[in-house]
Amino acid sequence: MSQGFEIQIFNRYENKMDIEKVYGDGMVKFAYGNPIGRLLGPLIASKMFSRRYGKAQDSAKSAQKVAPFIKNFNIDIEQYEKGSLQDNPIETSYQSFNEFFIRKFKDGQRTFTSNEHEMGAFAEARYFGHESMSDELTIPVKGSMLRAVDLIGDAKLAQDFIGGPLMIARLCPVDYHRYHYPDDGKTLKSYTIAGDLHSVNPLALKYRQDIFIKNERRVSILDTENFGKLAYIEVGATCVGKIVQSYDESKPFKKGDEKGYFLFGGSTVVLYGEKGKWIPSADMLENTKAGIETYIHLGDVVAQQTI
Repeated sequence: MSQGFEIQIFNRYENKMDIEKVYGDGMVKFAYGNPIGRLLGPLIASKMFSRRYGKAQDSAKSAQKVAPFIKNFNIDIEQYEKGSLQDNPIETSYQSFNEFFIRKFKDGQRTFTSNEHEMGAFAEARYFGHESMSDELTIPVKGSMLRAVDLIGDAKLAQDFIGGPLMIARLCPVDYHRYHYPDDGKTLKSYTIAGDLHSVNPLALKYRQDIFIKNERRVSILDTENFGKLAYIEVGATCVGKIVQSYDESKPFKKGDEKGYFLFGGSTVVLYGEKGKWIPSADMLENTKAGIETYIHLGDVVAQQTI
């Protein structure tokens, strides 16, 4: 890969293309593009490495990284709630980098679409969307690597989603790292599939096209009121210390309820639907065909009912 590789994102709100500024891009290029880095790949992708790195983000010393990070990535920090140190300015209110990483939006900063026929964005992220999944479908990975059976890890459960719509929401380290329910409903089943913790950055995906079925992931089968069954899959990534399920899955959920969050690291949420029940938003579909992700705010429209 050339050093000039750039990640282009379509910004729905500014109606223009943005170039993504990658946190840790030097490490990603080393780990996946350098021969020595590739030899170290199993260590970098190991749970031990990610857990230790993630744990370091819980230290008081790690809080020193917060203010420079906010400045470097031009984060509008006033949109978010303060950390534990309430008497401090918001930039120094977080006890650790992880506390900053899982910061919450202030009330009113994000709202979920109230129309029943519109699905709310379940994460603040960069989205790919496809109307119908097939073995020939290519997303950030190639060919059959994103068949439902590969990600869901259960051939019987996967049958409900063959030929159905698909969305991939990629969260960067700079993003809000909590993810939410896109509609009212209940959880039918949930389980964790063990795996590695490779980076899900497009730079890494250039080199490793099997990442989504190699990485650790958590699967929830949801029964929703307006969009049928959904397979909601959280994919772990390098330096994600933990995938945390914060909602009590024994209880019904409402559109917009927080489902969980990722501790330190960028990661991805994948959503599968039943055939003919819904379709991703038009701009997302158009951009996906051009190989470009669409940046979408939490709660904004990402799909519509088709029945």
